Order: sequence, then C-alpha cells, then structure tokens
Amino acid sequence: MGNMRVVLTIAGSDSSGGAGVQADLKTMTAIGVYGMTAITALTAQNTMGISGIMEVSPDFVTDQIDTSITDIPPDAVKIGMLPRREHVIRVADAIKRYSLKNTVLDPVLSSTSGRSLTADGALSAMKEYLLPIVSLITPNLPEAEQLTGMKIEDRDAMERAGRFLTSSYGCSVLIKGGHLKGDPWDLLFIDDRIISYPGERIDNPNTHGSGCTLSSAIASYLALGFDMPCAVSKAKEYITRAISAGLDLGRGNGPMDHMLGSRNDILSK
Repeated sequence: MGNMRVVLTIAGSDSSGGAGVQADLKTMTAIGVYGMTAITALTAQNTMGISGIMEVSPDFVTDQIDTSITDIPPDAVKIGMLPRREHVIRVADAIKRYSLKNTVLDPVLSSTSGRSLTADGALSAMKEYLLPIVSLITPNLPEAEQLTGMKIEDRDAMERAGRFLTSSYGCSVLIKGGHLKGDPWDLLFIDDRIISYPGERIDNPNTHGSGCTLSSAIASYLALGFDMPCAVSKAKEYITRAISAGLDLGRGNGPMDHMLGSRNDILSK
C-alpha cells in the first residue's frame, strides 16, 4: 500500500502512554495514517501527574525532523510540547525549509495536572515564529487566555479571542470550550468564518491526553485530504468515541481508549 498518508508528530513523550507522542501514534494508527515522531522531551508521568522532565537538545530535535522528512515526506504535521524558545525556532525553521503543509499546533503550555511544560520565552517565540506560519492552532481556554491576554469566561469572549488570534497571526484557530460550564462548544475560526461544533459533556473524568489526541486526529484527517472544517468535525467524532468508551486506568486522570474509535470500523471492512 504505497499511497498511505504520513503524519509527523513533534512532541514530548508520556511514559504512561496516554498523552504526547504515544497518544499521537495511537490516534494516527486508529485513523489509518502512518505516524513518525520527533521527540522534544521525555517525561516521567502517570495519571497522577509528572515527576520529571528531560528535555531533548534542540540540535537533536532538528536531527530527528530532518532525518525523517528527507526520507519520508509527511502529508501533515502535529506539533505539541516545545520546552524552550530554541525548540520553537527550530520547528519553525523546519516548516519553512521543507514547506510543510497541514501543520497543526497544539500550544501545550501545561499538563492536565497543572505542571508547566514550557520555559519562559517559549510562549513569546510561538507568537513570533510559529503562529504566523502554521495552518491551525488548537488552544483550550487557559491556553487561549495566555496567547491573547484576555479573560475567557463565556462564548462571546471565546469569539473575541478567536478573532483576535486569527487576525493577528493569519492561522486558523480552534478554541476548545471544555473549560466552560455546561456542554462544551468548540469554535473554529477560519478565513472570515466562525464554525461552531456543539458537544456534549461526557460523564468520564478520564481525559488525559485529550488535547494531544484531538490535534493529532485533525492532522491525520488533513493528511487524508479532508478540508479543515471537515477534519475538525471528524476528529471531534473520534475523540468523543474514545472518551465515551469509558476506559478506566490508573488512580488519577486516566487515558482514553484510542483504538475503540476504529476497532469496529476495522472489523467491518
């Protein structure tokens, strides 16, 4: 099958397998694309939190990206944890050097448990180097607040923040509304349009790695040729099924069932 689509994830590793490159690879496999990785940091973590982070040198991150891309060109790229300013600059350089398309940035600033994953300077570097050249960013509300400096407590504020980001940087923006009360609405800002994705609150606290999973699912569907609004819609369906499966591992904020979303599809083919 020589026409399999390829997605590169540039992100951190989660030793417990629920987030980071592990979640990305599971998601890509479930959706049916070939996943490659450039690991930016190793984390020692589980469902209770992160006990340690070991950063990968920017030179070696670049080496991983170059070595993968020059042999197997990706159809899409998912970008997650970038610990330092230099990592951000190296990734932006690679996007420009290789004219990478379908680039999805999940601006990971802290873990679900609240631990900061980026050093000072990485956020400003994202704004300066990455946001103007990526296809899509997928911030949750706390991340959107950090990117805009705005307080976001309702849907009107989500709209203001999204318009600000897309007009400031030119990329499409998916603001995830899961932190608001009630059913979670996500808003996609693309060109001059706002597309709403109403969701339902799923009674499952185990959502470890949900941001990683959604962004890599969007990248996977973009790689398969779907346009942005459709890729977001299909990625939302995938993650909803993965959360709804009710997997319950660990003593804290557990992972989702990445493979359930496609298991029935695979069996029925």
